[in-house]
Amino acid sequence: MSLPFPDREAAGQQLAEALDEYRDRDNILILALPRGGVPVAYQVAEHLGADLDLMIVRKLGMPGHEELAIGAIASGGERILNEDILTYSQVSEEALEEVTARERRELQRREQAYRDDRPWPDMTRTTVILVDDGLATGATMRAAATAVKRHQPREVVIAVPVAPEETIEKLRATADNVVCLETPPAFGAIGRWYRNFDQVSDDEVRTILNRVWRT
Repeated sequence: MSLPFPDREAAGQQLAEALDEYRDRDNILILALPRGGVPVAYQVAEHLGADLDLMIVRKLGMPGHEELAIGAIASGGERILNEDILTYSQVSEEALEEVTARERRELQRREQAYRDDRPWPDMTRTTVILVDDGLATGATMRAAATAVKRHQPREVVIAVPVAPEETIEKLRATADNVVCLETPPAFGAIGRWYRNFDQVSDDEVRTILNRVWRT
């Protein structure tokens, strides 16, 4: 493996090989974090012979510095807060609730746009593998894993192509297994570690999901 990854599809193929121990097991569910995680997760699901669905998560960006995550929300109402950053930044409760309400509206829009009225998969006693195209603080993935745990799965696995080492270490307390291909120093932005990191559109997400769900 070498950085940067050519694109999300190539990263997904490499990640799939790193998850080979789960191949053809019963009751495996791949949950992609849209939008960027969907093309990565598709490669994983194809390789493992597993079902693919979504865990929709939205970062709660700090007002005025939206790239910095003060927390995250996930499908099902789960909210995770980054208490250290909240304390340091002194974000007011009113501002936090305003950000949360705005991101809940976007989360609901995406649920309707991607899944329509499709019922959520049963995660009970299932090995759930959460996949994204990369992590920075890990807030969104932590919210996703916490939301999944409410469904009493057999095992929760977090799988990403690239993330900071400190983020991966923190997530080990959240999941049963964490698989990350690369943990480069001086991490910066996720897109730095891809040659092609074009934004994934809603249409691309729907195209991939329709391809899988038709099958």
